[in-house]
Amino acid sequence: MTLLDDWHKAPFTADGTTHDVYRRGSGPGVIVIPEIPGPTPAVIGFAQEVVDAGFTVALTHLFGRVGVSPSGAEMARSAVQVCLSREFTKLATSVSPPIAGWLRALARDLDGSCPGRGVGVVGMCFTGGFALAAMVEPSVLAPVLSQPSVPFPFGAARKADINLSPADLAVVKERVAAGCPVMGLRFTGDLAVGDRFDSLRRELGAGFIPVEFPGRRHSVLTEHRQEAGVRSVLDFLHERLDSPA
Repeated sequence: MTLLDDWHKAPFTADGTTHDVYRRGSGPGVIVIPEIPGPTPAVIGFAQEVVDAGFTVALTHLFGRVGVSPSGAEMARSAVQVCLSREFTKLATSVSPPIAGWLRALARDLDGSCPGRGVGVVGMCFTGGFALAAMVEPSVLAPVLSQPSVPFPFGAARKADINLSPADLAVVKERVAAGCPVMGLRFTGDLAVGDRFDSLRRELGAGFIPVEFPGRRHSVLTEHRQEAGVRSVLDFLHERLDSPA
């Protein structure tokens, strides 16, 4: 038995890339992208809460092992996998992650099979900025960046970079100006996030919705769970995705 036995597992292929996706629920679609080291029990628990709130969740499996609790060894295992992969950016600035094309295709696919007005994307830590890159796809109406931490914050430029190419940033800014907001969550003392929230405020203005908590912890929605943060995300998803009555 695993925590995902009751979820439907299927490979999804786009842009020449294939990853397993676990799907469950009904209602508008929400993509949940796990943080390093992967789909841990806490990540799966959060995804189930989104299901219980009335959404169809597509939980991606991009790296790591399913259902394994985070540990030093597990973090190292996933970190090596991530660093060797060409699907992800780690240190480069002003570039979008290559996996963005796959995520945008998944968003289109999920939107085509779910009710509601579009889909949400929730990224965490290493994948936090992926939700912003996915927003280039018009069906993504509720992007959520939880403690975005890439590129790795070595040096001032990387600490401030939001993991988007100039062309993709231009599209994101157009969409925000047209009324599609972006939510971000973090602990204010989280060094992994660097200065990215300042960059998001500068680039997106009032279209950026920060949800911040004091302290130096990291995983807002999972290992260092903040109930107010989880509630904010669920409310945001309902506000953006539920069809008008």
